[in-house]
Amino acid sequence: MRDHHRGDGRSVSIAAASIIAKVTRDRLMVALHEIHPEYGWAANKGYGTEAHLLALERYGTTPHHRRSFAPIHNILYGGNPEDSRISLDSQDS
Repeated sequence: MRDHHRGDGRSVSIAAASIIAKVTRDRLMVALHEIHPEYGWAANKGYGTEAHLLALERYGTTPHHRRSFAPIHNILYGGNPEDSRISLDSQDS
């Protein structure tokens, strides 16, 4: 397997695969939103927005949450909850 940096700008096949992947992800997030509307997945498409982090604090995690995402990892396995906030704050810069 080779790394094709900015491949979607160089290859029609890579660009098409990228679009298909994004559309598929968005459809999955809408389907998950129907099951768990409290997390706002239809709007945030799986990104760790402030509203999503607040929902995690209030409702906890689901089997659909990615365990490698720092806020989820901290909820499940311990860690400083402020670590999650720091990463969000740094996105605003």
